Amino acid sequence: MTEDRPYIYESPDSGDTIYRRLAGSNQRELVREGPLRQKMLRNQQWQRIFQAAETDPVLQEMLEQIEVYHRLKDQP
Repeated sequence: MTEDRPYIYESPDSGDTIYRRLAGSNQRELVREGPLRQKMLRNQQWQRIFQAAETDPVLQEMLEQIEVYHRLKDQP
């Protein structure tokens, strides 16, 4: 029964990401995923995409198209 055990809230990054766990437990659950964590996860995803593109010609072509678009978009 968890009703008599309060939750303890913890944040490893000063409130950006918040976890909670029952008092006396070390099993925690994600309550809120902050923007910094989301950015980190997205960066990890892009790393996996770049690695996969090394052996996937279709993905490599798509990345090249993104790079061209990005260069053209930033031109005056």
